[in-house]
Amino acid sequence: MPDVPRVVRPALGYGFTVGAAGLFAVNGTISTLALQAGIAPTRLTALRCSGAAIGLLLVLALTSPGRLRVTWREVPFLAVFGVVGVALTQFLYYVAIGRLPVGIALVFEMTAPVFIALYVRLVRREQVRSRLWAALLLSLSGLLFVAQVWQGGGSLDPLGVAAGLTAAVCLATYYLMGERGTVTRDPVALTCWSFVAAALFWAIAAPWWDFEPAVLAERVPVSLGSLELPLWLLVAWIVVLGAIVPFWFSIAALPHLSPTTAGLVATVEPVFASVVAWVWLGQVLSGWQVLGGAVVLTGIGLAQTARRAPVPTTLPEVPASLSS
Repeated sequence: MPDVPRVVRPALGYGFTVGAAGLFAVNGTISTLALQAGIAPTRLTALRCSGAAIGLLLVLALTSPGRLRVTWREVPFLAVFGVVGVALTQFLYYVAIGRLPVGIALVFEMTAPVFIALYVRLVRREQVRSRLWAALLLSLSGLLFVAQVWQGGGSLDPLGVAAGLTAAVCLATYYLMGERGTVTRDPVALTCWSFVAAALFWAIAAPWWDFEPAVLAERVPVSLGSLELPLWLLVAWIVVLGAIVPFWFSIAALPHLSPTTAGLVATVEPVFASVVAWVWLGQVLSGWQVLGGAVVLTGIGLAQTARRAPVPTTLPEVPASLSS
């Protein structure tokens, strides 16, 4: 039987990518509400990783169980990939949004493409386009504006800034390892096992017997008048609409858009996140921070296209992809 030509619909790809960015952006605010309700970043990360792992395992087991096969040789790679790229990226993002406005935290985390381009140039010795250095200069300059360093050393919480930048390094590791991992595994199965590894890590680092499930039944304010919702509902959103669904959207976009184009479109996420956090939580950014964020995103755009072999974005979160 002859192969059926694949129909490429760029508009559909843009729609999926923007939809994923929108869901990740809303997830940042909902995660902030969960953190403000008193749930620790470690526990929220554990819940998100475990929920996403279970959801993805069930979907693949029912639809394509063969894709779940894994060899013992792959286990060390998947363990590092899941712990550093997923577990720590998400945890550090939650630490960041607990201390910084959501949009600002995302701007710091989204500098990951700059770290990727620097790594492949300085460590792998790959040839990159000269725009990398302009990307680095723009990103650093923009971050100085975002932090407003002239205000007594900076207007942002130092631990939050450190968490955001460290999350960017972990996210860069995620994409670099994912670039290698997708050579032998499809992105869906790879991401599924990365969530499984992350869930197992948090089961050890934050044991479930130390968690009181009754806390999920508590009703918490959601900054919408006097409305209160059970915490489990926020967590369910974070797992389903903050991880699994936008992940599928990101994957579904790739047959219709190039990885570089999808990565560039996904940079709308901190813009969406800032607007959602402003409307919902009243997180107002200064004019300097807005300007700095725009400069950083310009630098990120240059960094995304600096490699002569662009970084694959076949994995669920373009920065926030996993963390937001």
